[in-house]
Amino acid sequence: MRKLVVTQNITVDGSIEMITSWFDPSDQAPDLIEESHRQDATADALLLGRQTFEDFRGYWPHQENDATGVTGYLNAVDKYVVTSTMTDPEWQNSSIIAGDDVLAGVRDLKNSDGKDIVITGSITLTHALITAELVDEYRLFVYPAVQGRGRGLVPDGVEIPKLSLVQAKSFSNGVALLNYTPAE
Repeated sequence: MRKLVVTQNITVDGSIEMITSWFDPSDQAPDLIEESHRQDATADALLLGRQTFEDFRGYWPHQENDATGVTGYLNAVDKYVVTSTMTDPEWQNSSIIAGDDVLAGVRDLKNSDGKDIVITGSITLTHALITAELVDEYRLFVYPAVQGRGRGLVPDGVEIPKLSLVQAKSFSNGVALLNYTPAE
């Protein structure tokens, strides 16, 4: 079974919703970019909610001279967008997961052959996957910022009793990576 990995940029106060300008995808430290590429090598599928997919599709394919390498990766990776309204993703290597039971579609994707499946952004979808206990790993890039508001990683009322820390790493720009798996 493939791992479903939540990879989120998050503030020190726990917000993954970007209301202010604490995150800039084009302004990343070289050692952080290197870690992102290391993680990209372990994944061959990107799972996104419709809004995040449209945000990515509207930004990344149009970047020229992308020093981060994100554009090349996103154009090449298999992308799965969860949506009830979109009929044509209009981006290469993209497929739609639709229907009454999108969680079943995600389970089918997890049961297929391949490497890790990464979800990023996509707060509503991430919350649904956490609630359904489909997440195998959390990779949290903690940015040295306090936003003071915004939706967090876990939906209100959902408890994950214990997580196990599998990696902690810091980068030259003050970002820290914390990797957790649900405790057995």
